[in-house]
Amino acid sequence: MKQIVLIALCAMFMSCNTKAQKREKEETIFPVTKTEAEWKSELTEMEYYVLREAGTERAFTSELNKNYEPGTYVCAACQTPLFKSEHKFDSGTGWPSFDREIKGNVMYDTDYKLGYGRTEELCASCGGHLGHIFNDGPKDTTGKRHCINGVALDFIPKN
Repeated sequence: MKQIVLIALCAMFMSCNTKAQKREKEETIFPVTKTEAEWKSELTEMEYYVLREAGTERAFTSELNKNYEPGTYVCAACQTPLFKSEHKFDSGTGWPSFDREIKGNVMYDTDYKLGYGRTEELCASCGGHLGHIFNDGPKDTTGKRHCINGVALDFIPKN
């Protein structure tokens, strides 16, 4: 009897996490599309891991984490402008953090890799994984924290 209950519970939990609940990024056709071989030849190993395989760089390893020069942060894969320097803040997390994105250039998905849903951020032009968004940002602005992998970004100084 215990085995039947255990099997039923396992079946129930597995059915709660189906692909029907997850939008596959491959279903979206992005304006910038390349083969995996092209991405691998154009990106560094770490850029490929983060942008194309939804990896995460180690905290406090990005030189962009403490960069506060005026300018724009663009997608490292396709150069789409994603974040402005005036919206960057020090979250203390070890990743570049912004309180807002450049509207229309970032899209969102739900990521279940840790066993629960998180809002994943993607470049709207190439579909590259950028990071995640959380509701623990500055209360005096948007209250959002766009926690972004620095390796997913290039910085273009204002001048």
